[in-house]
Amino acid sequence: MLIILAFIILFHLAAAILLFVATIHNVSINQEGAYKCMAVQDIFTVFCPPYLQAVQATMILATILCCVSFFVFILQLFRLQQGERFIFTAIIQLLASLCVMVAASIYTAQNKSFHVPSLQEGSYGSSYILAWISFPVTLVSGLMYLVLRKRK
Repeated sequence: MLIILAFIILFHLAAAILLFVATIHNVSINQEGAYKCMAVQDIFTVFCPPYLQAVQATMILATILCCVSFFVFILQLFRLQQGERFIFTAIIQLLASLCVMVAASIYTAQNKSFHVPSLQEGSYGSSYILAWISFPVTLVSGLMYLVLRKRK
């Protein structure tokens, strides 16, 4: 049981690290002259198209939900009765997974609407790839919490 618990905690921390890196780095197109509002710290200082603001907001929300679900899991680990499931943790983690999917889907759908013509032929950057990698990781993590029961 201790090995399973350690694996679940490491898997959840890996998902959180992926989300943090994808959200903070946030460079989604590899080309010169990209929007300056791509960084999270610039979300309020530079004009961004509404879809980029939606992508940033949902990625930030996904990161926050992933961290909250980890703390709820630790709390439930000490509070749940033996044999109960980690439903609340699973719901929060599945919501984080949904937010990542929405953010990456919005960005994928709006790729051709960039204002600078040279960016339309650009390749996707590391944040975009990390976001799509973190989607199944958070989804699997949420499903693991849904199936997991507390034991001694």
